Amino acid sequence: MLDVKDSLNRLAWTTEHHFLHIQAQHDFMRAWAIQFELAYTDMRMIQLALQLANDPRLKQFTAAYEAVYPFEYAFVAGGLAGFNGQFGDKLDDYHTAAQTLLDLIKTIQADQ
Repeated sequence: MLDVKDSLNRLAWTTEHHFLHIQAQHDFMRAWAIQFELAYTDMRMIQLALQLANDPRLKQFTAAYEAVYPFEYAFVAGGLAGFNGQFGDKLDDYHTAAQTLLDLIKTIQADQ
């Protein structure tokens, strides 16, 4: 498999810290949006590596990322008020989605 250690590390960091940022009800900040965009690039690199390796985790990884994406996008698009308006009562679902992605990243990191 292609070496995507840095992408895995950055995506894990971003996933965890973005959840904690929203959970703590911190306001939107420009750096958060940049991290969100860079995380998408890292996700695509990881997808490419999994695809080239014919790794059966590709579909699972994609689904796990896609479960986190709507939560983060709501925050990027509408700030804290936008997130709370759409997902304020679904923080547990966001946590579960983020943890699922983080757990899967760990399994992929173990093979790097």
